[in-house]
Amino acid sequence: MPSSVVPRTPAVAALVAAALAAGLLAGSTGASAAENPSVRIHDIQGTTRISPLAGSQVADVPGIVTGVRTYGSRGFWIQDTRPDDDPATSEGVFVYTGSVPTVSVGDDVLVSGTVGEYVPGGTSSGNQSVTQISKPTVTVLSQGNPVPAPVTVWAWSVPSAYAPQGDPEDGGSINGRTLRPRSYALDYYESLEGTNIRIGTSRVVGATNPYAELWVTVKPWEHANLRGGTVYGSYGSQNTGRLKVQSLTPLAEQPFPDANVGDLLGTTEGPLDFNQYGGYTLAARTLGTVHDRGLRPEKTRPQRSGELAVATYNVENLDPSDPQEKFDALARAVVENLASPDILALEEIQDDTGSKNDGTVSAERTLTMFTDAIKAAGGPAYEWRAVDPENNQDGGQPGGNIRQVFLFNPERVSFTDRGAADATTATGVVRERGRAALTHSPGRIDPANAAWEDSRKPLAGEFRFRGRPVIVIANHFASKGGDESLTSHHQPPNRSSEAQRLLQAQTVNTFVKDVLATERRARVLVVGDINDFEFSGTTRALTHGGVLHAAITSLPRSERYSYVYDGNSQVLDQILTSPAIRRFAYDSVHINAEFADQNSDHDPQVLRFRP
Repeated sequence: MPSSVVPRTPAVAALVAAALAAGLLAGSTGASAAENPSVRIHDIQGTTRISPLAGSQVADVPGIVTGVRTYGSRGFWIQDTRPDDDPATSEGVFVYTGSVPTVSVGDDVLVSGTVGEYVPGGTSSGNQSVTQISKPTVTVLSQGNPVPAPVTVWAWSVPSAYAPQGDPEDGGSINGRTLRPRSYALDYYESLEGTNIRIGTSRVVGATNPYAELWVTVKPWEHANLRGGTVYGSYGSQNTGRLKVQSLTPLAEQPFPDANVGDLLGTTEGPLDFNQYGGYTLAARTLGTVHDRGLRPEKTRPQRSGELAVATYNVENLDPSDPQEKFDALARAVVENLASPDILALEEIQDDTGSKNDGTVSAERTLTMFTDAIKAAGGPAYEWRAVDPENNQDGGQPGGNIRQVFLFNPERVSFTDRGAADATTATGVVRERGRAALTHSPGRIDPANAAWEDSRKPLAGEFRFRGRPVIVIANHFASKGGDESLTSHHQPPNRSSEAQRLLQAQTVNTFVKDVLATERRARVLVVGDINDFEFSGTTRALTHGGVLHAAITSLPRSERYSYVYDGNSQVLDQILTSPAIRRFAYDSVHINAEFADQNSDHDPQVLRFRP
């Protein structure tokens, strides 16, 4: 430890822990500024994620301003022009001002203030912290100086291993582990926290979002597919080359470019930040030009006369308050991109007043508007079946009452109506003329089960195609809300939401087993927004005992995705088949998730087979 760095005393350590629990470690004075003369940035950053000077005052820390942020978390970055020789210590740091900074890029400054560890999103998020200097006093020595040369982040500088294993004695945290930037990607990025970095021309792997952000990869070969994405295929393949990119220039001064997956972003430079959503982020002082690589939405082939086409599509909180343009765009996708499937299970259909929390549960108007739009787009006159939920009992937006709905083309299939089920009545399985039948169709599966608390209950329905029965179960499992990100300081990250989805999957699996115990060769399809990967415990629970097969695994690994999150193309939406459905054609139809202009954030799935 350099002689200028004051060791953390037990009192300061206790203060640090208390401040961390509040999400911001910057308000205590563990040592006076006079006790920390001539401290440099690498002394502040140290060799772990937590500064050895957290909670202490520092005086006259020298650096050149490399970036200024005038919105959001306002402040600026400085970087030392006299680095040490330790690759684990960053030479840059963020100075939090709380108001629009008065410094400019290129200013040579001395900064005095309090060293802290700020956790974006608070400690409950599991996010790593940002080392910063707050409550600063800034002295500008000169202006117009050259910015320190950027560290180039490129394919061969980022390790292939993602993160070290968390310390079991520290609750699985990596905060106390010494950084090994040549061994782990998260350690490499952390060793550059606050440093001026540069990426060359890079492939976009996460389209521009409404928050003026996009994702790139500096490893063009890493789990790439033909459409330009980076596929997330297992818990051990986190794709280390991904970085989020934002611009430091306010949107009013320079609009952020629209980019789709597969486009190229030119050379970009700026400080490396850590963001609440997505982790390590290049805060671009100079943003490269986007080069359009011509990605276009896919179209699936039409079903043949003897094929039954079943699809699932999350239409993202559709309700009558949405503009007609959204209804029309979704309808065109059903007709033109999905080739008007015979059965279409919809997720996130809201009630007739949308998110207005007024007790309305009927979605009659929502569905009328949508089916009318499909017909106007040249599609069939779909009929629908659904079960209205109890008010505010199925999760989603308060007042929105999202639910699953079956649309079906009566010219190709018929729906078998059985009973008058309501939100709290469970459908069961009986034997009728040698075949499995539902006691309520449409009906909900075990709606009183605790697995469905504040979550959508599965919708089951009986259909007939060319005289042959098919049972379809439409699902929208619990979301991943509350899970820690891949960049969490817990490694592996905590995925708390899996517990409820596991119970939900077991409930659906049990129901399918009841169907197959009644009729061994029953044709059953489990479809919908499963909110989990094809390799997850949720999917394993659904398929337990061989009663279901995850049809998306019939695709090449590089094409298994329906959603793009933090630059990872991944599976959330699935169709699973019972053993009697032996031969099928499966298509994940990529029309939304890879594009800046989206009608939904999910891609629909289509399965065609001959019953």
